[in-house]
Amino acid sequence: MEKGFEILSQMEYPGRIIIMGTSPAGDDVVMYAITGRSASSQARKLERERKTVFVKPTDEKAVQGGDPDLLIYPSIMVGKFKWIAVSNGKQTPDIAAQFKKGVSPVAALGNALRNWDFEPDAPNHTPRISGCLCESGALSIVKRAPDGTVLRVYYEVPRAEGRGRLIATYTGSNADPLPVFAGEPMEIEIPYASAKEAAAAFWKALAPPKGRNDYRVAAVVAYRDKAGKIKFTLKNRNK
Repeated sequence: MEKGFEILSQMEYPGRIIIMGTSPAGDDVVMYAITGRSASSQARKLERERKTVFVKPTDEKAVQGGDPDLLIYPSIMVGKFKWIAVSNGKQTPDIAAQFKKGVSPVAALGNALRNWDFEPDAPNHTPRISGCLCESGALSIVKRAPDGTVLRVYYEVPRAEGRGRLIATYTGSNADPLPVFAGEPMEIEIPYASAKEAAAAFWKALAPPKGRNDYRVAAVVAYRDKAGKIKFTLKNRNK
């Protein structure tokens, strides 16, 4: 297992993943990955268009076998001041719309997500996971509470070189229905000097043990340096 991402080896099927943190050199880091079990989930790729990374279909017919409204969306958007919004759904533009001087990332997420619910995909009730990187960072999860109501939780991401936090839609257990992520975001190491190096390690860490199903679909890593320059690296199962 790649150093720093050992925790992913314990997650057979994490669903979608967001990692946010800081590189050893002090660059801000945002990572996003998609894993999928169904043909519709796997028939996708990540594609960058200027300041946005979109989830797009590689097979329109296969994607129509699922719910395109949940499968196709902008996953990362760079907004004002080179701030970054990331999510597992169509809530991403709502987060980017909150970017303004003086806003805290937790406040931006709270304002953006107040009208969003968990995904309408019973019995899984997939959470909506999101992140906001301004001058500091935050993560959030919108999920179904035990009584069926909506639970919205927000977490600050402490700035520490070579460290970060991970949140996912599921716990990693490959079960039916899928158990949703519980507890606080997991602490994780980010020992990589560049987006390219981190993306290679991220992709490799998500690989299954020999003989098991490979659920990897796509991954993207963004590094923002202290001058605000952002470098992206994308990995895709399908071209």
